[in-house]
Amino acid sequence: MTSAAASGCPRCGAGLARGQEYCLECGLRVPGPGRFGALPIEPRHLLAPLAALGVVAVAGAALAIWATHEPDRTLDVATATGGSVAVAAPEGPSEPAPAAWPADTDGWTVVLLSVPKVRGRAVALQAARDARAKGLQGVGIVDSSRFPSLQPGYWMVFAGRFTSEPEATSRLQRARGVSKSARVQRIAS
Repeated sequence: MTSAAASGCPRCGAGLARGQEYCLECGLRVPGPGRFGALPIEPRHLLAPLAALGVVAVAGAALAIWATHEPDRTLDVATATGGSVAVAAPEGPSEPAPAAWPADTDGWTVVLLSVPKVRGRAVALQAARDARAKGLQGVGIVDSSRFPSLQPGYWMVFAGRFTSEPEATSRLQRARGVSKSARVQRIAS
């Protein structure tokens, strides 16, 4: 027990309990170990243990790098940066191309499916083929990044081009027989 704790507050003389950090009478912070205790060693004595921990950390990092190192290989990384590039169709018999939304044309359609571009255009093409096989007319694919009225980054599989929302809505029930998530969408350029 420190002398300050035994005799009381150095400012006002009020009694202090063991480990009390502040005087309850005058608010003075009482010198001494406080509630967390005194530092066990001086900061300069921490230098050697901290240096040893640093050496262990560096050795551990070096070991981790060595353990996970792979031989040098050249990898080609493809990055999609938005937009689309038309690719020529393969030679030979082919099915009809999906309908395209005409540039500078506003209208309404029924969106059957929105496929994130990272999944690829092939997924959207297959969905369009499936919809045509189930009897839907005017099925096509639109790149949502090319129209300001659409959220960019998707291949949207659509069915039909309509001049009004009611006309598109009238085809919604048939489209939901093919895709339960079908919805009416306005496309504006």
